[in-house]
Parts: sequence; structure tokens; C-alpha cells
Amino acid sequence: MSSILQTKPEDVSTAEKRARYKVTITGCDQTGVFLSYLLADAGFRVTCADADQTKVALLAKGKAPFTDHQAETKLKNYIKNGLIIPTDDTKMAVSQSDIILLNRPVRVDQKKKPDYSDIQKTCRIVGANLRKGAIVMVTVTVGAGTIENMIRETLENSSGFKVGTEIGLAYTPIQTAHDQKSETVLACDDIAAACDEKSLNVASTILGIVARDEVLKKTLSVKSAEMAVLFKAARTEVNDALNYELALLCEKAKVDYPEVMRLLSTEDLNTALSSRRRNGGTKNASYLLLQDAEDLNTKLRGLTVASETDEQMAKHATYLVSDALRNCGKTLRRAKVSMLGISEIPNLKSPPKALARKLAKTMERRGAKMRIYDPYFTLGQTESEHFKKTLNEALEGADCIILITAHDQIRRLTTNKLKVVMKMPAAIVDFEGVFEPEKVEKEGFVYRGLGRGVWTK
Repeated sequence: MSSILQTKPEDVSTAEKRARYKVTITGCDQTGVFLSYLLADAGFRVTCADADQTKVALLAKGKAPFTDHQAETKLKNYIKNGLIIPTDDTKMAVSQSDIILLNRPVRVDQKKKPDYSDIQKTCRIVGANLRKGAIVMVTVTVGAGTIENMIRETLENSSGFKVGTEIGLAYTPIQTAHDQKSETVLACDDIAAACDEKSLNVASTILGIVARDEVLKKTLSVKSAEMAVLFKAARTEVNDALNYELALLCEKAKVDYPEVMRLLSTEDLNTALSSRRRNGGTKNASYLLLQDAEDLNTKLRGLTVASETDEQMAKHATYLVSDALRNCGKTLRRAKVSMLGISEIPNLKSPPKALARKLAKTMERRGAKMRIYDPYFTLGQTESEHFKKTLNEALEGADCIILITAHDQIRRLTTNKLKVVMKMPAAIVDFEGVFEPEKVEKEGFVYRGLGRGVWTK
């Protein structure tokens, strides 16, 4: 069999032909599992490698982040039949593969600075075990110039091979989408970038198969592709910040923000609700771009301000909770406050929302007795000692509930149920628009919600 770099589209046009090629994905996180599923579904033989043995063990048992039962069942069958192999031996997996997907996200430290140590370490391992003729495809968001400089240099130094002639290197940014259905499990920007034609052709062909999209944007300017992904995240971040400020304006003006949204045109509405569709990588991508700007002695003032929105939202959320409790004749100190839903993505276990983390800490400092519940987290999967195992446990005797993420289970809550289990008079602080203020107030609750300026109590 010829090198993957010599492959033409017709060589991988069917599942039978793709079965000749082995793929390694570095990282058994959510995106890694989705990529494993899609590649196996397309016919490739896939190894999902991660040094974290817990992640490997969960995947080996078929533990999947899908909400689509059919996709989950197929994933388990692929693992059972050996089409997907979970392993903690990245070196062995890479040495046997034609295609390596570098799926190791860039971390952001407490000072909001990018930390590339994980991805650089992974590059060294991949490079040291890379065989001639293989291609490395970077699937995570990185800062501008990272691939042509740090990643390329690390791979060439550790492998002894030259990119473009002996091995391939490409950028195909992929992120998980919100609905997690088998048809749309990836949010792909349809961008394939590489420094040479061979790598670009192979990467675009594989990306087209994975994303099920033949219309791709290709470029031989990897740095431009890196910038494009960062720009998209930055626009979302700034738009989210503006929406937050407009929602606050609605509160002050005694106007209902959702009603304003209803009156917008379809185009304006899609822009206004971008935060509903964004994923957890948007915030980190913004910090990468801010660092790039700083390195170039340039200030992105709009993005800098927008990146502080989470802090502002946490402060405002604290005010809403305190104000709601005050109107119930209660104080925040010693009040039993239950936070419902912390996941970034509805109906799926994903990293907790920044608002949830910041608000929980603020509430605790102010003396509230916090409870946290999310149906997609179990005891031991969250750092909080206040995490509750069941929804009823979280609601029992609560003075206030805060709706952070509207999982279906939480959307099914009714005021009749809440009146029975909560300590009335009680407050509902709704960040997801689950309840209607007027109906909630008629049932004896005090209502507060972001942008819902129509409450009367």
C-alpha cells in the first residue's frame, strides 16, 4: 500500500478502501470520541489514545457522550468489533498509523495565558514514533503561527523527517456541536490548511469524509486559517457581551428580552442568539487571540472588554439572587440556594459553564448554603462538595433555585412541584428562560431572570 500522502480521493472513496488505513486520535475526550465514531463509521480503523487510563477505560466500556441512541449503539459495536481501539499506549498507536489527529487542546492558565506544554509534549511523542509517509492533522484551536513554528519544528526534530516531503502536516479545526446527533456531531469550519499541496489534498479529502461535506475552504496559508478560527471565536465572544448588556438594558427598561428577540428578523435573531450555540472552546480561543495581539504589541480593546463578561454576569447574578430573596423576606446569608444545571451544553456532560463556577464561589463567600445538581454529572465527577445526587435532594427545602443550563429534566419542572418541595415563599432566578415571570408570580414565587424586566414582585 502506498503512503497516505500519495492517496487520491478515489483511493478512499468507499468504506472498504478506507479500511486499509489506520488512524490514531490523541485524546479520548469528548471530541476524540466523536472523531473516533465518525472515522470508524466511514470505514477507517481507529485507535483512540490517551495517557489517562480512566478515559480509556470508560471508552472501552462504550461510555459515550451521545444523545443519539443509534449512534451510541454503533459506537459500542465498533469498540466490540475492534474498529475502535481505546489505548493508553500512544507511542504504539502512532507507530502503526497512517493518519494522526492531534487532538490535545491548548490550556489557559489562571492568568488567562495560553499554556502549550501539553500539546508540545504530545508532539514530541507523536514525532518520535511517527513513520515516514504519515500525516499529522491538528484538530484543535491554536494561536496564529503555532503550527508552522512550534508544532512543525517539534515534529521534525523528534522524528527526523521533513514536513512536506517525508511526512504531512495540516490544520483541520474541529469542535463538538451542541446537539450531539450522529448526523451533526461536529461543528466544523470546513477549513483545511497546509504548507504543501500533498498535505492539503489529503487533509481536505479526509475532512470532507468526516464532516460529510464536499465543499471545503482550502488554503496553503496555515496562519490565515489559524486566524480565521480565532476571529470567529472573537466575534462570538463580543456578540455575547453585547447581548448581555442589551439584556441588562431590558431589565432596567422593564422590557422582556425574549419578546424583543421574537420581533427581530431571522438574520438578526441568528446573530443575537449565537451564545446559545457556542461551545466551551470559544472563551479559550479568545484568550489565544488576545495573547497573539499582545505579542504583536496590538490591543484588541473590544475583545478585552468582552472577555470580562463572565465576571460581570456572576456579579449581576448574585445581585438577582440577593434581590429575589430580599423580596421573599429572606437574606442571602444562610439561605439554601440550589443551582440547577452546570454543563456548558444542554442535555450532555460537558465542562461546566464559567458562570456556574464563578457564581457558586461568590454565593459561598456571601454565606449561602449552596447545592448543585446536574443530571449529567455524578458524585465524584465534580470538585464541589455541595453536589447533590438527585434533583429532589437539591430542591428539598430550597429558598431559591438558579437555572443555569436548561437540560430537558430541568425544563420539565413545574411550579406545582416546586411549591411542594421548596421553602415558600421562594425565589426562582432563571438564566435560561424556562419559566414565564407572570405565571411564576401567580404561583407565589418571586421571579428574576436575565433580561426579563417584566417581574413585579
